[in-house]
Amino acid sequence: MSRRNQPHEIVERALELSRADGCMVIASEQSTANLRWARNALTTNGVTRGRTVTVIATVDGAEGTASGVVSRSAVTAGELEPLVRAAEAAAREAGPAEDAQPLVTGVPHSPDFTAAPAETSSSVFDVFAPALGESFAGARAAGRELYGFARHEVSSHYLGTSAGLRLRHDQPTGTLELNAKSPDGVRSAWAGRSTRDFTDVDPQALDAELARRLAWAERKIELPAGRYETLLPPTAVADLLVYQLWSAAARDAAEGRTVFSKTGGGTRVGEKLSPLPLTLRSDPRAAGLECAPFVLTASSGDDASVFDNGLPLGPVDWIRDGVLEHLVTTRHTAGLTDLPVTPGVDNLILDAGGTRSMEEMVAATERGLLLTSLWYIREVDPASLLLTGLTRDGVYLVENGEVVGEVNNFRFNESPVSLLSRVTEAGRTEPTLPREWGDYFTRAAAPALRVPDFNMSSVSRGV
Repeated sequence: MSRRNQPHEIVERALELSRADGCMVIASEQSTANLRWARNALTTNGVTRGRTVTVIATVDGAEGTASGVVSRSAVTAGELEPLVRAAEAAAREAGPAEDAQPLVTGVPHSPDFTAAPAETSSSVFDVFAPALGESFAGARAAGRELYGFARHEVSSHYLGTSAGLRLRHDQPTGTLELNAKSPDGVRSAWAGRSTRDFTDVDPQALDAELARRLAWAERKIELPAGRYETLLPPTAVADLLVYQLWSAAARDAAEGRTVFSKTGGGTRVGEKLSPLPLTLRSDPRAAGLECAPFVLTASSGDDASVFDNGLPLGPVDWIRDGVLEHLVTTRHTAGLTDLPVTPGVDNLILDAGGTRSMEEMVAATERGLLLTSLWYIREVDPASLLLTGLTRDGVYLVENGEVVGEVNNFRFNESPVSLLSRVTEAGRTEPTLPREWGDYFTRAAAPALRVPDFNMSSVSRGV
């Protein structure tokens, strides 16, 4: 389809072409600007654009309603009708959809549904890039090397359905990852940030933070595996809790398959998970973390349903004051579990009312470990949500309120649900970039957490 065809026109044309009993169309337009650098110099930069069209057809039958989903990129004029027919064929070939529900109705149209899609460009870096250049100069003069990338994407999603919905959401997503290394590559430090527009990112401040960590790493200390009092920074907390949210489908819990399953049947909704007044929540209108205020999905599962497309989303407390309040449900799984309809939301915020900064928490530590980030996180046991993974780019020993050196990396084995029950302190909540899941989930805010007995199960020799 030519660039003259706006996404809303694609949606309308696909709906016109549909012969199914029901039809939903999602047209997504993306533009991306990026910068990459290595050894204190830019290496590549550019802007890309793309378009994806998803057609979801529903076909009624004697045994129920079936659905078929087909997505394609760079759809041309001659491919739009075949795309619609392919979705209809997929629906006819499928059995009745277990999650079938009436298509959502009654949601007011987005007033800008027919407007052109939002776009990003290299101008998003107009303030950031010169500051980055100054960081290069400072790092070069101090004998360290900076590596990393900055990426900004703007996606405009247009949802139209045969039930009358016409909704649109523009989503800006920016990420920055910055590594500093000693010239011999032995010492390494990392910092990351998420942002909507790069106006709130200061590369020079990040470089100063990394320089301090490289200085800490000049002294090496070997420690064995074991349980240590550990300060988890916001990025590590977010990585663990994002995985917890992904594992919080109500149906899986009700069927006895997850950490949120209740012994003897049912779910643990209503149980106290933490002695601290921790609140884990999502809110599509959270300042700085705004995301789609309605369901927008191209696939069905226990935590999402294509039949819910367009369903309005609001604030939800997954955990409130330490008590499990909600699990993720679709309209279908809410009916199966007798729980409220609470679809997933594309942001996550942990708050415990703490006011201390990480520096203040370090100063209050008699002896413990300070982590930089976690990576290669994998699930070991869904029944306890036991996760394993590695520390990366700096684990530091704190003694008497001061960082005294860098220790070896570790493999850890921990469950985020168990951690919440053992946390003794939470700092102040701040926006953060989950390092492990930053390609999929960027809108998060979390405090640093103090865990008295974090399980470093073995020593890892990786950086």
